[in-house]
Amino acid sequence: MSQRMAAGRRLASALALVGAVVLAAAFPGSLGVAAGVPEKADLGPPIGADAIHDTAAAAPRSTAVQDDWIQLFNGRDLTGWTPKITGYELGENFGNTFRVEDGLLKVAYDRYGDFGGRFGHLFYAESFSHYLLRIEYRFVGEQAPGGPGWAIRNSGVMIHGEPPEAMATDQEFPVSIEVQFLGGSGSGARPTANLCTPGTNVVMDGELVTRHCTNSVALTYHGDQWVTVEVEVRGNEVIRHIINGETVIEYQRPQLDDREEHSRQLAEVQGGLMLSGGSISLQSESHPIEFRKVELRRLNPPGGSSESDTVPAASSPSANGSPASMS
Repeated sequence: MSQRMAAGRRLASALALVGAVVLAAAFPGSLGVAAGVPEKADLGPPIGADAIHDTAAAAPRSTAVQDDWIQLFNGRDLTGWTPKITGYELGENFGNTFRVEDGLLKVAYDRYGDFGGRFGHLFYAESFSHYLLRIEYRFVGEQAPGGPGWAIRNSGVMIHGEPPEAMATDQEFPVSIEVQFLGGSGSGARPTANLCTPGTNVVMDGELVTRHCTNSVALTYHGDQWVTVEVEVRGNEVIRHIINGETVIEYQRPQLDDREEHSRQLAEVQGGLMLSGGSISLQSESHPIEFRKVELRRLNPPGGSSESDTVPAASSPSANGSPASMS
């Protein structure tokens, strides 16, 4: 993709998640998200620079930065992070999928054999509301045997996510907004920092977007080069994906998808569809990926204070994996 926006969007915005609320009594049983739907299929058309410019003009900039950069990944170990892998209980790091070696947070599958649909997410301990997230990543090696074709050189970071305690044991993906990372195949265009929406929808150009994925206008990054992606989050206002200081996709009013049963249940508990915050998690989707930086800078929400940024810890669901609420 060759179109690119003028840069400068480095102030982040908003995520405010009400923690998981036990739904076992109301919704017994084990629930998954978008069961049987490939998470990365059916990419929609790219959003042009003109469209990004139009929405940018309508959205106010964030207020003052609260703090310096917070290192979510400390470069030494997985302190502050908890894995949730499909088919395993929260906290069980099957095959040492998520590990720290040589100062890098690595997602690896050398102990898997067949991938077997064991999609994973590494959740950070806190949920946030208004912030700028910066991640440096690269794809390495070969895809695990048995990984789906769409997952080659494919990963991402989930924001506005439900708490990991809310996920059923066999749930593949958290209800969330995904900033999708893609690597080039060596030839042709394959932009990164795309948008995918497991259990959610967004608004673009004043229209509700219900397709699962939408391409950005980012460049394609081939090989094992490091890529830096920033995500500016302003709660339910606007979210921007930024590469090299340029906004490559922008959208507004993230919300739960009322076509999905799990999302409807979450909406019933929280009292509406709109999302203004949530968890942050890194994906494992069968292709090895490495992260050398995961850092976050909080912003003051409009008229808010530092206390309003961090979302309270979630309550745990019942043992049967029934979902809990988020906002």
